[in-house]
Amino acid sequence: MENALRFRGIITLVGVFLAVFLGLKSWETWREVRLPDFQHPTISVTGEGKIFVKPDIGEISFAINSEAVKIEDAQARATEVINKIVSMLKEKGVEEKDIQTTNYSINPVYDYPDGTRRFRSWQVAQSLQVKIRDLAKTGELLSSAAELGVNQVGSLSFTTDDPSKLQEEARAKAIEDAKSKAMELSKKLGIKLGKIVSYGEFGGPGPVPYFGEAIGKGMGGDFSAPQIPTGENEIRVNVTISYQIK
Repeated sequence: MENALRFRGIITLVGVFLAVFLGLKSWETWREVRLPDFQHPTISVTGEGKIFVKPDIGEISFAINSEAVKIEDAQARATEVINKIVSMLKEKGVEEKDIQTTNYSINPVYDYPDGTRRFRSWQVAQSLQVKIRDLAKTGELLSSAAELGVNQVGSLSFTTDDPSKLQEEARAKAIEDAKSKAMELSKKLGIKLGKIVSYGEFGGPGPVPYFGEAIGKGMGGDFSAPQIPTGENEIRVNVTISYQIK
């Protein structure tokens, strides 16, 4: 009987020991589950990277609007002007792949005397989007198009043909800027940085022009082409990096 009681006591102690041991392990596991990486204290920093580059591509739109009582007359006039513009562009070195029709429309035009609608004419509108690779010819092309009868010239912009590499450079600068700020902030706050738990990125505003050398010095003849400064474009990337605090 005494041996049986002693054996039961040993079994009870072992059971208590195992319960305590398993309880501690469960507590540690629960803490790990309860506090995943994203729930640990974090600190976030922002960084900015900028690249300034001279544009190598110009983009411009030319538009012609023609009106006539007969629709075929309006079409003939618009076609005549557009064909002259396309021929001029090709003669001055613009490739066919860089000339694109972006709009062609035919609409009736009405007058409203005394509040009543009265047909006046047909309007034919056609627009071209032109990519200029030789930026020195920008002013020359503008003047020539105006001489040939273009009604509207607009959306002139200067950009980079392949900005992806420049964006990578700006991104690398932004990341380095954020890392530098994080290290400096950790020293001032007296904390240690752990692993990165989140990363965000967003671009800045569109290309920002800066003053540059004027292009289009003149064509000779009875007129001079306008000076069209290309300046520089700014490519900007901003990032946000969040670190876990150890």
